[in-house]
Parts: sequence; C-alpha cells; structure tokens
Amino acid sequence: MSELTGKAGVNGSRVREMTLADCDRVAEIRIRGWQSAYRGLIPQTYLDGLSAREDAERRRTHFTQADGGVVNLVAESAGREIVGWACHGPYRGGDMPASAAELYALYVHPDHVGRGAGQALLKESVARCSAAGHDRMLLWVLEENGPARRFYERAGFRADGAAEPFEVQGVTVPEVRYARTLPR
Repeated sequence: MSELTGKAGVNGSRVREMTLADCDRVAEIRIRGWQSAYRGLIPQTYLDGLSAREDAERRRTHFTQADGGVVNLVAESAGREIVGWACHGPYRGGDMPASAAELYALYVHPDHVGRGAGQALLKESVARCSAAGHDRMLLWVLEENGPARRFYERAGFRADGAAEPFEVQGVTVPEVRYARTLPR
C-alpha cells in the first residue's frame, strides 16, 4: 500500500479502498462524471438516461463477485465526503503482456474537479500497480476529451497510437489508448 491510503494526499484528499457501503456514492460520482465530462461528445439522450440507482446495483454486483484482481479506490475530501473513484486491474486487451495494468475508470464529482482528488487517485493507482509488479499502465480516453487527455499527459501518460471505436446509440465515438511505464 502506498502512503496515500488512509492519509491526507494531494490538497487534503484521502484515498482508501472502496467498501460495499460506498457503491451508491460511487455510482452517483460515475454518472455525474459522465454527464459532465462527456457532454457534447456522447449523445445527450444517452447521458440523460443514465441511472445512478442502476449503476449502484451493478457496482454492488461487481463488488460482491470480485476475485481480488480489480482494485476500487475512493477519494475523500477533508470532510470525509467521497468525491472521486478509480478502478484498476489487469489489462483487458490481448495485445499487451500480462505485466501490463489498466486504469479502467477515474471519475471525480464535477463539484470537486480541480481540487486534487483525481491526482491523488491516479497516484495511488500507479503506486499500487507498480508495487504489484506491473511494468506498464494503460488506459482508454475519448479522443475528443481534451481535459482528460491533458490530465493524463501531466501525469506522464502518452498516447501510444492505439485507437478503438466506442459506439453509443449508433454514434461512433473514438477512444485512444494512453500508456505509462511504471517505476520499479
């Protein structure tokens, strides 16, 4: 575990492992994150139809059926409010060695963006993947999501040339893959 777990991190954010009791708040953060970050990039009807209640049920199911390979983290504000969530584990694509990890998701509640929770979550995910022996971390980001791309680039990630289409309600939204070598 890195030093951030359970301790104050960037700008007072505290990162800890997610619990089953956190599923409702994590779902709210994820849905609000999608609705904010992807406005204008994904069809609005899709974003408007997202349900935090349904997402929370999916989170609970994933959480209770987890085999330990996927790590869910939450960031708390100084007031102990959960303001962000990140999830990482083994890389899901077949084009990388087993030593690669993937950041599956990182979302911060729109009211807390820019306050350090995202940085704290990313730093903790990178530290944990490195400590687990992974030599590389990958992630996928919407090609047109400039703020997210800049965030990851500031953290040392670079687009590696891989791209995939992501289809939402008949609209193709391209994603690009980012990669970063992890410290040993």
